[in-house]
Amino acid sequence: MAFVAILMALAGCVADDVGPINVLTTQVGHPSPTYIPDPADDGSTVVGLAFSGGGTRAAAFSYGVLRALDDIVVDQQPRRRTLVDDIRMISGASGGAVAAAYFGYRGREGYGDFRERFLIQDAEADLRTSLSPVNFIRAYYGGVNDRSGFARWLNDHLFDGATFKAFHRPKGPIVWINASDIYNRTPFLFTYDTFAALCSDLDKVRIADAVAASAAVPIVFAPIVVSATSPHCGYRRPQWLSLALADRNASLRLKAYASALDSYQNADPLDYVKLLDGGLTDNIGVTGFTLERSAAGTPYGPLSPSAAVRLNTLIFIVADAGSDSDVSWAKSLHGPKAAELLDAVTSTTLAASVRDEFDALKLAVSQWKGELVRYRCGLPASTVSAYRGSAAGWNCRDVRLVVQHLSFADVDPSMQATLNEIPTRLRLPVDQVDLTIEAGRKAIEVNPDIKAAVAAIQARAGVRPSAITTAEAD
Repeated sequence: MAFVAILMALAGCVADDVGPINVLTTQVGHPSPTYIPDPADDGSTVVGLAFSGGGTRAAAFSYGVLRALDDIVVDQQPRRRTLVDDIRMISGASGGAVAAAYFGYRGREGYGDFRERFLIQDAEADLRTSLSPVNFIRAYYGGVNDRSGFARWLNDHLFDGATFKAFHRPKGPIVWINASDIYNRTPFLFTYDTFAALCSDLDKVRIADAVAASAAVPIVFAPIVVSATSPHCGYRRPQWLSLALADRNASLRLKAYASALDSYQNADPLDYVKLLDGGLTDNIGVTGFTLERSAAGTPYGPLSPSAAVRLNTLIFIVADAGSDSDVSWAKSLHGPKAAELLDAVTSTTLAASVRDEFDALKLAVSQWKGELVRYRCGLPASTVSAYRGSAAGWNCRDVRLVVQHLSFADVDPSMQATLNEIPTRLRLPVDQVDLTIEAGRKAIEVNPDIKAAVAAIQARAGVRPSAITTAEAD
């Protein structure tokens, strides 16, 4: 008993860097922007990206997708532009959140060193990974690793101490980092509306802490803590939240999220919000867009009215780095054994959730297209001219919304077996990193719907098919 007591004391002494990550204020924070940022170019193309969980494997696959998009030249006048220039929204969960946040932080000019700064580094360097008695005690009390591990590594080696204020870059996309609120059993989005409800300023929250929350696998990591003791800061519900709570027919996803934000102000026992892996509630990182669309209350949101008129093509890509494990027990009458069964149950639950999330996204976008067309076709010519600069060539129905799910199944079968063996870790051998980056590239290159959309964009911009070259060839 004395030995156990000593271990418990040691665990309590060394696992105490748990937050909170926010600072409470008596002045209410500003709300989330009504629309995603308008593009700096003609606005005819909008790209949205959602990156899945899966540790460094997911981050590498996401990076490969980004590099492939950067190879696709869609315009040459008045300047050379690739699809990366058209990214207006980017989100991520767990490992995908690292890539999404880094792109938001460094932008199209600086994200290119992500491989060197993260993917081939040892992000597990500061983690407790041994099967020691002390770590078992830490696990029993909520998690082996606290903020002194992955969060500190990210802050020191990747995000340079930056906070969400760093996302306010000219021409920068909106960035959604997804974690899971295990009190309300809902996604937790790092947005201004969320932190206004917490009487906190999101601009003062470290990017590293948000990403670490998104990647906080239960037991391996202690929950990331957000204070919700609700000082009197003059908070008022945004209109969308009040409407969602009052509307019996509102989307269940939106209603649950609205109730969670409301609890930060009104739930008596809730002093701290505990955050874990975003994959628990949304492993492909699509919550940001689906909630923004559900909460918009307009036929064009989350686009601005003018952006909705200028739009010709929206491409929304979900990069899913989930892997298929080898199930040798399927060839035997007996099994799976306990460990295999746990893996099978987890994988089955995750795969079913991903399918449901993606189907919900496709349905939301399909319905949105109908509303967009009705809005555009109902506008007077004077408004169209004001938004576009001219009504010449205007076709209110000429809008293409492309939603694609990319995974290892999209690449050459000869690569798939090796890709599926890559573990969900924060440290991978260089050859596995590079193979996964290449898989992300290939998944874009071979996708017929993306190729068709790109061809239409290039034709509209006057880029000859023979001149559709990669960035390296320019």
